[in-house]
Amino acid sequence: MAGEKPLDFAREITNRLGGETITRCYQCGTCASTCPVARTTERYNPRQIIRLALLGQRDEVLKGDSIWLCASCYNCQERCPQKVEIADVIYALRNIAIREGNIPAIYTEFAAGLMSEGRLAPISKFLEKKRADYGLPPLKPTGMEAVKKILAATGFDKVMFKKEGASQ
Repeated sequence: MAGEKPLDFAREITNRLGGETITRCYQCGTCASTCPVARTTERYNPRQIIRLALLGQRDEVLKGDSIWLCASCYNCQERCPQKVEIADVIYALRNIAIREGNIPAIYTEFAAGLMSEGRLAPISKFLEKKRADYGLPPLKPTGMEAVKKILAATGFDKVMFKKEGASQ
């Protein structure tokens, strides 16, 4: 945001559920050294994400794809000597990104499926028939009324409309 100071972004994160511990980080790098995702790609480094966030690099953190690469394994969080709840900080950053309409396409596709059919991916008639071959019971109805109530109660349906409106 224009005119925002670095501490403003850090304060915003600490005020979010899951983001409370971000300012404890002293950049030791234990999180990055234990992260299985960081071992496979240079695109994800939890230490670097926290550093950028604490420096107020809001757009770089929220509009990039790195916060979406966390596998939520909690290795970083279990080993952090400062007790920074890193995976939870990443969730807080994701929630801020979502509120601002920065949602990766795959998540919007999953959400659209959830909102329309109550499932992340449609189940074809072929797969439904195959369930019996494997001794599986027929699928139960998804309970769309309950799904819609949950989406409305969490405000998720409004976030999705905001994202759809942003692309027009």
